Amino acid sequence: MQTVTEAQLFGFCDAILKGLGCDAHERKIVTDHLVLGNLSGHDSHGIGMLPTYVADATAGIMKLNQRGVISRDSGAMIVVDGQAGFGQVMGHDHTAFAIERAKKNGVCVAGLINSHHIGRIGTYGEMCADAGLASIHLVNSVSYRASVAPWRGIEARISTNPICIAVPAIGGNRRLILDMATSQSAVGKVRVAYNSKKPVPPGRLIDVNGDPTTDPKVLFEEPKGALTPAGEHKGFALAFMFEVLAGCLTGGNTFAPGSEKTGGIQNNMMSVVFDPARLDDLGHMAYELKTYMDYIQATKPIDPEFPVILPGDPERAMIAERREKGIPIDDGTWAELQNAAKAVGLSTDLLSLA
Repeated sequence: MQTVTEAQLFGFCDAILKGLGCDAHERKIVTDHLVLGNLSGHDSHGIGMLPTYVADATAGIMKLNQRGVISRDSGAMIVVDGQAGFGQVMGHDHTAFAIERAKKNGVCVAGLINSHHIGRIGTYGEMCADAGLASIHLVNSVSYRASVAPWRGIEARISTNPICIAVPAIGGNRRLILDMATSQSAVGKVRVAYNSKKPVPPGRLIDVNGDPTTDPKVLFEEPKGALTPAGEHKGFALAFMFEVLAGCLTGGNTFAPGSEKTGGIQNNMMSVVFDPARLDDLGHMAYELKTYMDYIQATKPIDPEFPVILPGDPERAMIAERREKGIPIDDGTWAELQNAAKAVGLSTDLLSLA
């Protein structure tokens, strides 16, 4: 296990992206996104994704230095075409468009299609919350292979299809950010366990026969198994509906046979962004938020060492801890990152890039 600083991670990520051919605008957005993923404790969506991005860009699956383009526009409803570009840039552009329309119209329903992997969905909820807006983001993922088995099924037929719900910091209350997969685990978290040579917690994976397993290799080595849905039938039902909303109703695509697939990781997203000030007096909202948040956190905990927390609290705590103590990178991911650096002609060691 390596431990690095935030500055070192920024330097390394920026150097790889520069070697890959990304311009300064793209490097800034992608680097900020990935490093914040690691800082927040979501290593599955941090710089460990860089080797995949390098491979997909090299193969021509992901196109560099693209910008999101509004392809359908009816005022409060838009569709943004990601043009197979870097997902973090497309997610940023899509959200920026939605924020602009929501401030003008009070609400915006925005679809993002044809984008490479957009990364941690919480980033886009945070953008909206920081603009004083509330938002809901639903995502599906289409790649060469599905990763999650439907409830009662063995074969993977769906992706981890996450949801993000964001509420701004109204009246001095902290912002609330829910960002979660509809599967028991994100694929990236299993990848981290695989690279670390550690088992995953029980209940998250099944093997090719449908039997429970804690071995992460079933997602990355043949014969492949699958992730299980969170909350059994409930998580699957949510994942299925998010596939319909983000993949079908936006004009995007799904894992259905015959649906166009470009390879790599392709995301579609449906975002509903709205101005809460158009619904009620912000003073009343702030009071209700504070009162309810205080009430929930006053719950007597099962274990005094683990008090009740709210969505967004774990990330805030982890950012503070990792800025003080450093960011851990497992040896398997470290080796993949070094290979990605070599692939773009970068020979400088990570630690010298601070």
